[in-house]
Amino acid sequence: MIVIRPPSSIFVRIYGGLLIVISTVAICAYLILQVLNEQRAADYREKMATGFFHLISLGVARQPSGPARDAWLQEAGQLMNNELSLVKNVPALNFSSDELDSLSAGRVVLRLDVPHNAADIYVRVPGEKEVYLKARMSKVSEQQAKAMAVFLLDDLEQFRGQEAKRLKELQPYFAFPLSMVPLESVGLEPDQRARIKRNEVVIALKEGAGTRNSSIRIIAPAMYPGQVLVMGPMYLFEWMPVKLLLIVCAVSLGIITVAAYFIIHPLEKKIKTVEQAVRHIRAGDLGARANVDGRDEVSQLAFAFNSMAEHIQRLIDSQRELTRAVSHELRTPVARIRFGMEMMADTEELEARLEQLTELDHDIDELNKLIDEILTYAKLEQGIPVLNFETVDLGSLLARVAKETSALGLPARVEYRVLSDAAEVEAEARYLHRVLQNLAGNAGRYAQSRILLTAWVEDGWAHVAVEDDGPGIPEKDRERIFQPFTRLDDSRTRASGGYGLGLSIVSRIAFWFGGQITVGQSDTLGGARFEMSWPEVQKRRNKLPRN
Repeated sequence: MIVIRPPSSIFVRIYGGLLIVISTVAICAYLILQVLNEQRAADYREKMATGFFHLISLGVARQPSGPARDAWLQEAGQLMNNELSLVKNVPALNFSSDELDSLSAGRVVLRLDVPHNAADIYVRVPGEKEVYLKARMSKVSEQQAKAMAVFLLDDLEQFRGQEAKRLKELQPYFAFPLSMVPLESVGLEPDQRARIKRNEVVIALKEGAGTRNSSIRIIAPAMYPGQVLVMGPMYLFEWMPVKLLLIVCAVSLGIITVAAYFIIHPLEKKIKTVEQAVRHIRAGDLGARANVDGRDEVSQLAFAFNSMAEHIQRLIDSQRELTRAVSHELRTPVARIRFGMEMMADTEELEARLEQLTELDHDIDELNKLIDEILTYAKLEQGIPVLNFETVDLGSLLARVAKETSALGLPARVEYRVLSDAAEVEAEARYLHRVLQNLAGNAGRYAQSRILLTAWVEDGWAHVAVEDDGPGIPEKDRERIFQPFTRLDDSRTRASGGYGLGLSIVSRIAFWFGGQITVGQSDTLGGARFEMSWPEVQKRRNKLPRN
């Protein structure tokens, strides 16, 4: 029993596949952006903090150990409004190798304490082994920004006359420019200039169209009149920079394009295969087929196309063979009719004329039978015939065929039997009668004394068999006998009559019933045994059989 799976929709494959790909890419892109932004934010915080805490660590290193250093730390903490302390227990801090490398390079290590909304910042004290400055910060304020300027000025005080060189040495630790410039070149507002003259630290904010264009500068009065220390501009952190967004979009678009190619290309390849097969058939190559596998609509189209091509090829081949065979078969009765008419023309005796008329009538009757066989075969061969399936009682049908065959006056005895209790099946009664009639008539020409008709139902399939005790059919010829106008050269010869179409008609009827016809040797009678089988209930057929 053939099981047909529902076809996979091409639109579901394309749109569903693209939807899955786009959703997956969007989720991955979002996660990647989040990871990148978190990493960028961590780098931004460390870069912004490194210069500030490097200045503090330098101030600590300049203080002698003991009460003086503790007092300096306390004063620095008050200036920052944060607690500062020195730690020496490295194992307890559990620094990683990367963190140790950062500390050795003079950079800070920043550890976020998310539950307490705070951060612990560590920096190595220059010149001292395994001594680290620790600060716990919960927020960044204007006071801390001003404190940074104070610490930088305190450091520059140690390098009087070499301020520019010192700023250049400190610049690698800062993520923003450090410079000493004239007050007039800074571009401050009048109130800001007045505060500078009062030795106050000024924070100047520049607002732009976005975070990338917004910045702050810390401006403090320098030790020289008319000069100011400028720290900045310090640009605010941009969570979604345009460049990064463009890169992610470009990569995502590339992934979607590649995925779409792998989703659509197989379908396009199948369509091109079908198109090539169509071109070959149009050019006259009837053997061309579209070799496409799958369950989508294109595969189903290719399957239907191949079935159509096979059917067309078979019809054309059959038409050619039928034309050749018909022309050959018609010659004999036509020749006999012509010969009989010539004989009538040459004979004047009434009795001889009547005898010739009887022969002519027999020849015309034979010609009518041949034409009827040809038309029946052509009707079954030209396409799907109109079949009106109905419930047929196999027992009654066998009895009818047995009676009709016996009425032909054959020397063989015709018997029939039904092997199943329930022998009612679905079939086209007219064509099933034709099958049994042809098989029984064929057996009658070769049987010596006995013909047996049998019917039964088993495992959802109906079966009818016709056996005889004649010479049988050689195994090498059992496939060939179902071809139109085929007659064997052994004991089943032309002398036995027939046109070689009866078994071809039986084969086509079995095909359109969704079944098959087989031939073998009868175990009961020893001669030929023909058996036709088809589905007991036609609605159980999943599809029409392939030619």
